[in-house]
Amino acid sequence: MPEFYQYLTEAQEKELADIAKKIVAPGKGILAADESTGTIGKRFSNIGVENVEENRRAYRQLLFTSAHEGQNISEHISGVILYHETFFQKADDGEDFVSKLTKLGVVPGIKVDKGVVPLAGTDDECTTQGLDGLAERCAEYKKAGAGFAKWRCVLKIKPYAPSHQAMLENANVLARYAMICQQNGLVPIVEPEVLPDGEHDLETAMKVTEQVLSYTYKALMDHHVYLEGTLLKPNMVTAGQSCSKKYTSEEIAKATVTALQRTVPAAVPGVTFLSGGQSEENASVNLSAINKYPGKKPWALTFSYGRALQTSVLKAWAGKKENIPKAQDELLVRAHANGMAALGQYEGGSESAAGSDSNFVAQHAY
Repeated sequence: MPEFYQYLTEAQEKELADIAKKIVAPGKGILAADESTGTIGKRFSNIGVENVEENRRAYRQLLFTSAHEGQNISEHISGVILYHETFFQKADDGEDFVSKLTKLGVVPGIKVDKGVVPLAGTDDECTTQGLDGLAERCAEYKKAGAGFAKWRCVLKIKPYAPSHQAMLENANVLARYAMICQQNGLVPIVEPEVLPDGEHDLETAMKVTEQVLSYTYKALMDHHVYLEGTLLKPNMVTAGQSCSKKYTSEEIAKATVTALQRTVPAAVPGVTFLSGGQSEENASVNLSAINKYPGKKPWALTFSYGRALQTSVLKAWAGKKENIPKAQDELLVRAHANGMAALGQYEGGSESAAGSDSNFVAQHAY
C-alpha cells in the first residue's frame, strides 16, 4: 500500500486556504503596487516627479490611505502587493504601511522574485531569478505581517516561442517558488504571463496560454503544491498589440474562459488577472465580460492590476500635495469599476483622468 508524505500540516493548509479565499472575496481584487525603483521612476518621469525614496513613500501612502465619504480602499481591494522598500516604510503618522493595510482588512503581499533574466539556449526567451535565499526572505516577510507573495514569469509569442524549454523552466521555477512560500505560511500568487507583444491573433494567444498553463499546473502538482492555498495571476487572452484584427470584449471573454476551463483545476480558489497593458477602461470592461460569459467557472475571476488602477491616479496627483484628494478619488473610482467587473456588473463609462489611455509597454519588465 503506497504512503504519501504530508508536506504541510492541516493547520498550515487551512491558513493558506483562508487567506486565498479572503483575497478573492466577491467584488474584491488586488492592487499591485510592487513596481521596482526603476519602473516607478519611469512612471514618475511621465508626470515630472523625481524618483527619490520620499516621493515613492508619499505616493504609496496616497494609495493606501485613499478614502472618501466613509469609504476606503477595502471596499473593493482585498490585497496589496508591495515592493521590499515599501513593505518596511511608514506613513506620516509613524505607523508602517503593513499595519495600516491589515487594520483595514486588506492582506499585505510582497513581490519576492528578483527579476527576469535571459534563458540561455533560446531565441531571446527568459526565466526569473530569486530562488536563492527565498525561504529566509519568505519567513522574514511572514513574521512582518505578509499574507501572500507574488512571482512573475514571462513567456513570449514568436515564431519559435514559447519553446518547450522556456515553458518547462518557468513552470518549474514557479512551482519551486510556490512550495517555498507555502512552507513559510505565504499564499503564492503564480504568474505565468504571456506577453501581448506581437502580431498574433486571438486564436494563437489562446493556444499559447493553454500550453503555458498546462505546463504550469503539471509542475505545481509535481512539486506537491497545495492548490487550495494558491492563486493564479495570468494574462487575459488577447490578440497581439500589433494584430490588425480587433476583437470584442465578448470574444476575449470566450477565449479566456475556454483556456482556463481546459487547464486550471477547480481546486484553485481564484484567478486574479493582470491587465497586460490594457487601458484602465478596457481592463474593467473585459473583466466584466469574462464574468458574464456563460459556462463552468469554478474559480473567482477578479483583478490584480497595477497600471490599470494607477494611471489616472498618477496623472491626477502629478506629485503635488494639493492634488492628493483628487488622485485618491481616481483610485476609488477605478477600484469600484473593477469590483463591479469582478461580479460581472460593470457596464463601462467610468470617468477617469486617463481611463482610455493605453498602458502598453513593449517587452514589459519591472
